[in-house]
Amino acid sequence: MKFVGIVGSNAEQSYNRMLLQFIQSHFKQKFELELLEITEIPMFNQDVDASDNFNLRFVYNKVSRADGVIIATPEHNHTIPVALKSLLEWLSFDLHPFEGKPVMIVGASYYDQGSSRAQLQLRQILDAPGVNAYVLPGNEFLLGKAKEAFDAAGNITNAGTVKFLELCLDNFVKYVGVVSTLKKPKPLEPEDLYVTKPIATTIEGIDPDDPDWVEKAAAVTNAVSGNTYVKLDHGILTVDQIDMFLKSMPFELTYADDNNQFLYYNNAHQDPNSMLAKRVPEQSGNRLGTVHSSLPPQRMKNVEWVIASLRSGNEEYVRTMIPGDHTKLINTHNYQAMYYPNGNYGGINEIVFNFKPWLDWYLQQTGQRLVSANSSAVPTDAATGASTNSSAPEADASTGASASHHSAPVSDTTADADTGASSH
Repeated sequence: MKFVGIVGSNAEQSYNRMLLQFIQSHFKQKFELELLEITEIPMFNQDVDASDNFNLRFVYNKVSRADGVIIATPEHNHTIPVALKSLLEWLSFDLHPFEGKPVMIVGASYYDQGSSRAQLQLRQILDAPGVNAYVLPGNEFLLGKAKEAFDAAGNITNAGTVKFLELCLDNFVKYVGVVSTLKKPKPLEPEDLYVTKPIATTIEGIDPDDPDWVEKAAAVTNAVSGNTYVKLDHGILTVDQIDMFLKSMPFELTYADDNNQFLYYNNAHQDPNSMLAKRVPEQSGNRLGTVHSSLPPQRMKNVEWVIASLRSGNEEYVRTMIPGDHTKLINTHNYQAMYYPNGNYGGINEIVFNFKPWLDWYLQQTGQRLVSANSSAVPTDAATGASTNSSAPEADASTGASASHHSAPVSDTTADADTGASSH
């Protein structure tokens, strides 16, 4: 599970930040927790359009895609801090990421009450129209005398306090699981597969379907190549090193941007007929509608479903497995949503690989073998471990997607969502 933790204070030194940091490190085996700061959130003013404010959009996107939210609030004059209240005002005005979102409240304060009155007020706010969060009932974690509660390394020193915190967090994990069954997916908007509206990164003046798009686009943009250095998030590489790095990946990688333009794949040197998902150099730059032009209408709907589900945030990734001879090949496709720095949807990266060698290696190294899910004599698929009994999830009639989470539509000739190449 992926949670976000909102630090309810904009102070440089905050015991509520320390509390979330302790939860993040001490309980990392239970869930993933990303901390969100509110220091740069503007004061709420309904007359100001802040929908494009980077920091507000960032928090909105993170909360929207999280499985659950943990808010740590201090207590100022028996209430929550004005900075936290301002954030919640923004996120219940035009933006509503807390709608149906599981939320847990924790708090630390200097005194014995442990932010009890602020927590009570916060529960009322989160239950208000426009917010409509699902707040975990009970399980009130109130960390009093916060100055004495932590050691120099930021750990809570009292073992009983840590044990109670773990109990509350375990209950929240269960609560998130229950609430997730009530979640209604966002309605999917129609996808523009023909790149009719340029975005900031669209290279204009060249037909996306031009087979020489890469060379022409490179000339127009003066794109760097060779030994030119590129500064990345955590390193500096030359263009040649980046190219070599991507080509050496034991996967077939593709990227289509948020405007549904197919921009890149990493195996242009490889014979297309030997690829798990056939691609050709002339496809780089193509509109996804062009890439998929040979597909029948129902298959095109599957492609649109994958893209729209990732764009809307209903899914963070979609996985599918191409039917075939699973004794030799498990052709697996993973479609992963990517995000710009402010958290907005930034397109799809796709990984295609044969899962069979990885599975065989793992079983050999661990001395395990695949068995039926229920230890009875139910036949098991040797490659996937999937039971063949009648309890398998039924497929959705409109998309072919099974009821299991993150499962993509599959047919006998499932197409790669970015390229439209069928694998029989």
